[in-house]
Amino acid sequence: MPHVFSTCGAEHARRIGIELVEQLRNGESDLMNSLDLARWQFAITTVYHFIFVPITIGLGFMVAGLQTAWYRNGNLKYLRATKFFGKLFLINFAIGVVTGIVQEFQFGMNWSSYSRFVGDIFGAPLAMEGLLAFFLESTFLGLWIFGWDRLPKKLHLASIWLASFGTLLSAYFILAANAWMQHPVGYILNETKGRAELTNIVKVLTQNTALATFTHTIAFAAFTSAAFMAGISALLIVRRKDIEMSRVTLKLGLIVTIISFVGVGVTGDINARIMTEQQPMKMAAAEALYSTTDSAPFSLLTVGSLDGSRSVFQIGLPSMLSFMSTGDFNGVVEGVNDLQAQYETQYGPGDYTPNIPLAYWSFRLMIGFGALGLLFALIALWQMRKGGLPSGRWFKPAMLSLPFLPLLANSFGWIFTETARQPWAVFGLIRTSDGVSQVVSAGAVLFTMIVFTILYGALAVIEFGLIRRVIHLGPLDEVDYADPQLGGSDSKQLVASY
Repeated sequence: MPHVFSTCGAEHARRIGIELVEQLRNGESDLMNSLDLARWQFAITTVYHFIFVPITIGLGFMVAGLQTAWYRNGNLKYLRATKFFGKLFLINFAIGVVTGIVQEFQFGMNWSSYSRFVGDIFGAPLAMEGLLAFFLESTFLGLWIFGWDRLPKKLHLASIWLASFGTLLSAYFILAANAWMQHPVGYILNETKGRAELTNIVKVLTQNTALATFTHTIAFAAFTSAAFMAGISALLIVRRKDIEMSRVTLKLGLIVTIISFVGVGVTGDINARIMTEQQPMKMAAAEALYSTTDSAPFSLLTVGSLDGSRSVFQIGLPSMLSFMSTGDFNGVVEGVNDLQAQYETQYGPGDYTPNIPLAYWSFRLMIGFGALGLLFALIALWQMRKGGLPSGRWFKPAMLSLPFLPLLANSFGWIFTETARQPWAVFGLIRTSDGVSQVVSAGAVLFTMIVFTILYGALAVIEFGLIRRVIHLGPLDEVDYADPQLGGSDSKQLVASY
């Protein structure tokens, strides 16, 4: 889903204070408050929603893989693993659907001007997502849930694979819409109606920004779901629950965590180069690079001046930013101050600099939390190399934290992606401040934000309680699949076997 929010650092807060004083003089304080509150509301609901999305996407395929292993060799440990992690998959899927619905409502409530501007573009991919992708995943997921002991094994197995591919399609259409916000293509501007109009849906769906974002997001989904599986499997081992099954799922989770992290790195590198070409200000903000530089270093630590116009102190890896951005160690990377001057000439007077401290640190926290998850996975897998189980005082706290590390990396990655695009809602076309609803009061936005926050808090308690209960009960000691060929007698009704 597109995100249109930002968080204030010290310099950004100073600028907002100046703007607020000016708007108070002009009688526009309510609009200013509505804008900030609308951003915060979208931030809260979207980051929360995206906790469940990568787990659902990746875990669906891992459950399908476990069921395939059971189908091929008949070993019941794979069936127990399928049913155990299938429950966790369904919990995340359900909460993800509920929290995702709110995203649609917010466009009409708080961002009506933005919705009118992009509606003709967004309508196509989001309609495809709802009518094709979500229909595919929900239909076949229903068959998988209620088809145990009823559908033939091969058809039942096919249903979970098709449902998993449906989640991929759903993610693609949504990410294509988001990619259009980063790099608008395939449209014309209708100045009479004041909106963008679609001219080429193929360009919207196949532009390099959409393809790069999709592959990076799916790699991160695999990383997140694998860490989720590994962490829960480790907890089962600590509690001595079904060691035979847990050993298999722990090793599977650790291997996929490591492999997918490599995929995250490769696709992230591709994304960085596309981002530098299309949104150079975003890369400059991520590195706190104030002046255009060749052989630019990758910053490990940068301290900027109070006015946010230059760096005072920096520790960096020589030429690495140039290589990441351009593929050339001597490549030129544009700086914040030069881009600000360029954008003022191109788009008119205004502040086109995003919140640099937020962009800088969210970018590093994304990488840092992901790398820490990789480190834990490598250590645990190394201890399993001779058929043993990981052990030591580090094991339990490391494995308990493992499922949360990719989630934190995901969250900071999206915060960086969306806030470092500010002040644009759609890059180069419409500013975030122009997209907010003009007739919705700050009080109305505040009320809905409080309601959604309380609702999401309740859902978090429910989610945690359900997952905790599933883990506490552990995998089924016995599994019953009456007819290994047909999946049960004709007299059995279609029921969920959980």
